[in-house]
Amino acid sequence: MRIRCVELRELRMSLRAPFETSFGRTGERRIVLVRVFDGEGGEGWGECTAPEEPFYNHEFVDAAWLVMRDFLIPMLLGRELGAASDVPGLFRPVRGHGMAKAALEAACWDLQARREGKPLWHLLGGTRLEIECGVSIGIQPSLLDLVKKVEQELTAGYRRIKVKIKPGLEREIIGAVRSAFPDVPLMADANAAYTLEDADVLRSLDEFSLMMLEQPLAYDDLLDHAELQRQMRTPICLDESIASAEHARKALAVGACRIINIKLGRVGGYVEARRIHDLSLARGVPVWCGGMLESGIGRAHNIALSTLEGFSLPGDVSASRRYWEQDIIEPEVEVTPQGTIRVPMGVGIGFAVNERLIERRTVRREVIAA
Repeated sequence: MRIRCVELRELRMSLRAPFETSFGRTGERRIVLVRVFDGEGGEGWGECTAPEEPFYNHEFVDAAWLVMRDFLIPMLLGRELGAASDVPGLFRPVRGHGMAKAALEAACWDLQARREGKPLWHLLGGTRLEIECGVSIGIQPSLLDLVKKVEQELTAGYRRIKVKIKPGLEREIIGAVRSAFPDVPLMADANAAYTLEDADVLRSLDEFSLMMLEQPLAYDDLLDHAELQRQMRTPICLDESIASAEHARKALAVGACRIINIKLGRVGGYVEARRIHDLSLARGVPVWCGGMLESGIGRAHNIALSTLEGFSLPGDVSASRRYWEQDIIEPEVEVTPQGTIRVPMGVGIGFAVNERLIERRTVRREVIAA
């Protein structure tokens, strides 16, 4: 297949409720969509998961747009592709910028699946017809609000609760949830807010029987995580520190984690995500799919990724209505009362794209042609 044209769109989408982490509070998302055209009537959709500011990692919306427009798209246009898996090789000269690369690669995977008349998850080698869902809960105004929110999500069927923590509030947040729900599968996400000097307080979290503690230390660290893991019973899960299969290999070699969160954007696309998945599966390390407050297009890609065999833990792939009054796909993503999402059987990402709604929410658009 040959990509003849690429469309970039920026949408503004307001969250139903603000989402707060240790590094900031988000009320409105700037969503960047990518659509690739093959010149034969075929198209594919992707989403760039870069946040608004460079606080999660170095990537952010405006930089991703520039890198796609001025560097990556020119490398892609007009090139003959045997398959979407060829795309990362074209982008190799550009260092980093995984979220920008992943958006274009994902759109090409969607295009290939549509051209072959297959669901994307099937093309990827997925095996699951349902995926288990967890939920990520941001920092709430009060502990009472937090407990009520957890109760609401458990009632909705979610199989795992993740709470965001930050220094000075970690024991209060986790303790309140554990006290109210002694048996719920519970994990905590620190988003790199701590240092090894905080080892005592982090070790104290062992008493709460957490499934895992996600990314407690620096976003690019492996060695200090290894030292902390040696001191803790709770498994450490790495997120920001794993940007490639090579990072995953080194993390496991030094004992920096026992679980890995795979985010499609953070690792640069499906090809790299599958490498991390395969490495982890071979070593018996559980993986799960993380989220970045995606619209339905990004959420559909996360569903497809989560069908791979090694995704044995509930991910952060939840219902559209948790975040948006109206999502940009049809039907919207729904979670069953049993806390699962049924994998769509349609071709490509498996959902129809609501182009009229996308048009209404578009604030910026560029088309780059061969």
